Amino acid sequence: MRLWLAAVGRAKAGPHRALFDEYAARLSWPFTLREVEAKKRVEGEELKRLEAELLLAAVPPGATLVALDERGRALSSEAFAERLGGWRDAGVADLAFVIGGADGLAETIRQRAALTLAFGPMTWPHMLVRGLLAEQLYRAQQILAGHPYHRA
Repeated sequence: MRLWLAAVGRAKAGPHRALFDEYAARLSWPFTLREVEAKKRVEGEELKRLEAELLLAAVPPGATLVALDERGRALSSEAFAERLGGWRDAGVADLAFVIGGADGLAETIRQRAALTLAFGPMTWPHMLVRGLLAEQLYRAQQILAGHPYHRA
């Protein structure tokens, strides 16, 4: 299974990027980050629509999509690992996570997603969410492998 992350915005060097890089490097699944930015100066729903097009174009066609959105489901690490294991065992070739811009994700992304996932009800900085996701992917990998990294 190949993992993808399509995210609005470009990460600069610093602690948020270092956190993402640290956990992404630990994954045994191939993990590709694709950063997108809208070049047009638009706002509101038009911006979300344009970002949705860019995000979907950044991941393989037919990929199983997971939208990261504060209105999504909050899963325990074990439940997240179980979901990943289920996709892996079902033969999902490409699993793509998407993170929208400051205005959030377009409804079309949430409707297409196999899962809309939240890291709790709070709003997190989008660059930090990348690191949180990478860590949870690594944690899920370790849970599935029976490794003691996750001590619940």
